[in-house]
Amino acid sequence: MEQMSLHIRRRVDCTVAREMRWQVASEFGAIDLSINLSRSEKDPKAIAAAKKLPQSGYPRCALCHENEGCRGTLRRSPFTLEGETWYLQYSPYVYYNEHCILLSAAHTPMKISKETFLRQLAFVTELPHYFIGSNADLPIVGDSILSHDHMQGGRYVFPMERAQIEIPLSFDGYPGITGGIVRWPMSVLRIRGRDRDALAALAARILSAWRGYTDESAVIYAETDGEPHNTVTPICRRRGEDYELDLVLRNNLVTEEHPLGLYHPHAELHHIKKENIGLIEAMGLAVLPARLKGELEAVAECILKDLELTAMPETEKHAAWAESFRGKYSFTPANVMEILKGEVGNVFVRVLSDAGVFKTDAAGRTAFLRFTDRIAQRI
Repeated sequence: MEQMSLHIRRRVDCTVAREMRWQVASEFGAIDLSINLSRSEKDPKAIAAAKKLPQSGYPRCALCHENEGCRGTLRRSPFTLEGETWYLQYSPYVYYNEHCILLSAAHTPMKISKETFLRQLAFVTELPHYFIGSNADLPIVGDSILSHDHMQGGRYVFPMERAQIEIPLSFDGYPGITGGIVRWPMSVLRIRGRDRDALAALAARILSAWRGYTDESAVIYAETDGEPHNTVTPICRRRGEDYELDLVLRNNLVTEEHPLGLYHPHAELHHIKKENIGLIEAMGLAVLPARLKGELEAVAECILKDLELTAMPETEKHAAWAESFRGKYSFTPANVMEILKGEVGNVFVRVLSDAGVFKTDAAGRTAFLRFTDRIAQRI
């Protein structure tokens, strides 16, 4: 087992060393991007279908503690949260520094609730130098594994953490709790204070209000045909003695025009990013598919040699995108990849904007404030 663990660790270390990581400037601050070579690209339809399928294969659930060691899972340590047993392990994918996963000892489905917030607050009390977050608990806006409750944490400052409050809000009945709407392409409410119980209670109030919220003028529906659509992606961290919760509002409505999700990367962006936008990317770190490394190199070659992008299978999907900015730059072998990485970053900001239920324009902010009026007062 020791030899197997060492082999897995060496293989992961070598893969991570070859990954591409960079930043791009945006109106929302610096955005982090990576092309991850450790995992395969996942199809959103397959993720949604997996929740409805009976468990099969071996192991039936790679997240269950009794399957420790299977499929490259790493060693786990018991961790008590709110009187419950969870297990902490480090991620085999290493998306960011000290990327860890917290797994419920019980095989129960993902479910965001007041208990989720209390667990997160307890976690950062024990490990104040880490953040902890959870993917949403619905398909499309949730994780690729919805059948086993888990969270992700680590020691990393994400772009969303650096983002500032754009519209401050006050909350009646919660003295000492401050917050507001975050200046971010996705729709984020931030609350902050020292009273853990008050923070969890307010977060639960926001969640409950959002789960039942419909605004037809903003194309937000709490449910259609009995299927719920609204949930949140919650993130918790410490700010000195204070606790801070970010609640990213999510909605998984699908339409004829957007069958993979209205608040999901739209079709014209799928050449860069088609997968669900989960916790890590909602916070501003793009985890882009491994195929992009070779495809961007092929696009660069076509640009430098003045070739038609539609002539090659690996560049055809990128043709319309590349042509949209091809005339803006003077490309050289020294700058072509940096330009392409910058344009990929621009696409990722659009991806996050697509995933935002309230847009950042005037109409979107007005719609966002219609929701917050139910739970808060503007300062």
